[in-house]
Amino acid sequence: MHDTMLSPASAEVTALRALAWLVTDQDRAMRFLALTGCDSQTLRQRAGEAEVLGAVLDFLLDDESALLAFADEVDLPAQSVALARHALPGALRR
Repeated sequence: MHDTMLSPASAEVTALRALAWLVTDQDRAMRFLALTGCDSQTLRQRAGEAEVLGAVLDFLLDDESALLAFADEVDLPAQSVALARHALPGALRR
């Protein structure tokens, strides 16, 4: 990832955009909820929390086709998702 860093605030914006994109597709959203053990009400209540935002980015990073579709739709380099994830708490080095 070189030395490029993203501020936590910018990372949160990227993650919120990813969450908004994720929930536009019911199958994708249901898969995310199933993988996280979260229900839709809890997701709405906790959407801005770093733990949830990190889970959204992890979800994309674990599914290359979803990652590329998101990046294409919002016109971001796919690498931005990984940079955003590293700027949020709980990131594992990939």
